[in-house]
Amino acid sequence: MKYGIYYAYWERQWGGDYVKYVKKAAALDFDILEISCAQLADMKEEDIQTLARTVKDCGITLTGGYGPKAGENIASPDPAVVANGLDFWKRTFAVLQKLNVTIVGGGLYSYWPVDYTAPFNKADDLERSVKNMRLLALTAASYGITLGMEALNRFEGYLINSAEECLAYVKAVDEPNVKVMLDTFHMNIEEDSLPDAIRSAGPYLGHFHIGEANRRPPRKQSRMDWPAIGRALKDIRYTGAVVMEPFVLQGGQVGSDIKVWRDMSGGAGEQQLDEEARTSVRFIREAFA
Repeated sequence: MKYGIYYAYWERQWGGDYVKYVKKAAALDFDILEISCAQLADMKEEDIQTLARTVKDCGITLTGGYGPKAGENIASPDPAVVANGLDFWKRTFAVLQKLNVTIVGGGLYSYWPVDYTAPFNKADDLERSVKNMRLLALTAASYGITLGMEALNRFEGYLINSAEECLAYVKAVDEPNVKVMLDTFHMNIEEDSLPDAIRSAGPYLGHFHIGEANRRPPRKQSRMDWPAIGRALKDIRYTGAVVMEPFVLQGGQVGSDIKVWRDMSGGAGEQQLDEEARTSVRFIREAFA
């Protein structure tokens, strides 16, 4: 397995200087930096090439994450919204290919965060999502990209909340580059047993996020049984990415979307955040060994 971190651990706004975070990830003993797919299609070619060179020079692999906007929802009953979503991904895949990104995960089957004040029909949305995901998967495959369907907790999404629902969705789409994606934060809310949920995904697991129940970086003093989670991953012979996705900073659009209403960092500056990330990845490498 290779171990990574999501860039937004250090950010209060979506987006950022990915060149800086590639260098930081390498310095902190990570193998992977996960970046957002938002606005990648608008990057200048020279910036794409600079990022690609930095990734190569630092020996880092990039993975992609994204929660589509409501106007990019492929499960929408509005054909114009679906078309916009498919077009967004086609333009984004072209950039991801230049950055050698081969896995993108998130609530790609719908949109995020869900507006629960608006009415929805889960069965109908699910049917449209499966149909349109097949189209998206074919486009992604032409760029060498695998898509991870992230099971989100009930407060952030309604189409796929559990490993069981995620596996059923992936099997319904039935495309080799559409995989299950699990996240221990969401699993902590929805699953009876995190190890059993991982084992149920088996060979369909294509991407894995980790974090404490309160979204801090994984740590030894935890109510998460990290060694048991690691054993489950080994039981299914998972060899993919393990990306921590901590959110500890209050404020900004990130804090608002993730619902970080208090400072979870304890007033940490960037250097302290760095050290906590370094300590966390060392712990996880040992726990999952």
